[in-house]
Amino acid sequence: MNMPAFALRRGTTRARAHDPSGYDEHHDASRRAQRRADRWLTGGTALMGTFIFGFVGLPLFLRGMWLQRKAQRDGLSVRPLIVTLIGYLVILDAFLNSIGWVLDLGASHTIVTRVFFTAWGNFVDAGYFWHYNEMWIGGSAAPGEKGWEVALIFTVFPMRVAAAIAFLQMKRWGHQWLIVTCWFGVVIWVGYVVNMTMYADVRFHGIVLPVTGWWLYDIFYITPFLAIPYLHTVNREIFSD
Repeated sequence: MNMPAFALRRGTTRARAHDPSGYDEHHDASRRAQRRADRWLTGGTALMGTFIFGFVGLPLFLRGMWLQRKAQRDGLSVRPLIVTLIGYLVILDAFLNSIGWVLDLGASHTIVTRVFFTAWGNFVDAGYFWHYNEMWIGGSAAPGEKGWEVALIFTVFPMRVAAAIAFLQMKRWGHQWLIVTCWFGVVIWVGYVVNMTMYADVRFHGIVLPVTGWWLYDIFYITPFLAIPYLHTVNREIFSD
């Protein structure tokens, strides 16, 4: 008498549960699949973080997501998709911010930066056009801009990247610190918007897209907020010490 198919599958599962070699094979296959997906995800995120090659990075990132989804469908033990999305989104947010502000602090006299930032200032934010490169440190002369740049580049963004990497590795401290740094993002967004509003006569006067342009640009700074509800409600036991 033939055994039903579901019984065969159940017996196979039980045998694998008691077979150390079967568990090791499953673990190794899962790790290889996750690493393969992470290579595409990391490459795509790195390219998207450069602004210019963002259109190239997005397809690479989507392929990484597809590979991880495929590994899940194949029954492998890979990272949850929502953890992958949040972790790489936070890393992308940190590097997108760092690029512009690092250039403003350290490369404001280069031809490319002067052309790009003054054009940006003339179009959206006059803080990068008004008295540009006339301060002792160079770059944007807008009130409060340099203070925000130094505080975030050397404090919040490194913390955010480190927390996101540990979060992607399913570490409990990464989950905890991602909560902290995402709430830092709320403080940053509110403080920076207030600073922009207080000096609106400097930053929004005589430009192509004044308030509308700023809000279109500033909406991307809100993306870490989307992770906060998940981070506070997820089962913390899925993260290891």
